[in-house]
Amino acid sequence: MSAPELKTLYTEKVRPEIMSLRGHKNALQVPRLEKIVINSGVGAVSEKNRVNEVADDIGRIAGQKPIITKARLSISNFKLREGMPIGVKVTLRGNQMWEFFLRILAVALPNIRDFQGINKRLDGQGNYTLGISDHTIFPEIRMEGVKHTTGMDISFVTNAKNDDEGGELLTLLGMPFRK
Repeated sequence: MSAPELKTLYTEKVRPEIMSLRGHKNALQVPRLEKIVINSGVGAVSEKNRVNEVADDIGRIAGQKPIITKARLSISNFKLREGMPIGVKVTLRGNQMWEFFLRILAVALPNIRDFQGINKRLDGQGNYTLGISDHTIFPEIRMEGVKHTTGMDISFVTNAKNDDEGGELLTLLGMPFRK
């Protein structure tokens, strides 16, 4: 099985370019994408099947079975009890991460209506979180079977030391940041 396209792009073009720009002597000093975490909070809803529907949709999008997150505390104002399912998350690494990143760049983001680019505000440690309000931008989701649109956060976790290195890595990989 061959390596994913973006992984090949990273090893052959992006890593050498960052090494020359930053003056790194070793390829291990260059920041790299470590994992992609997809998280969707469902909340304490009365519909019991809602969490399972969201888990199925996120599983189709990610190509990997997600875990269902449960509440750690009981909060009466939110009608939330300890142990209630409140969200779904999946962590992608390796080839699945690179394939998902390519699908985000080539298919999902161009499907957003009136897409102008994404905001270039990283978290201070070189990681970037992209909020998507409608999961139907992914081609794996059929519009006929969707009862509710689901939002999700997609976190791109790098091992960069700061926002400059992380932003440079994501820009060279093709992330469409707003100018």
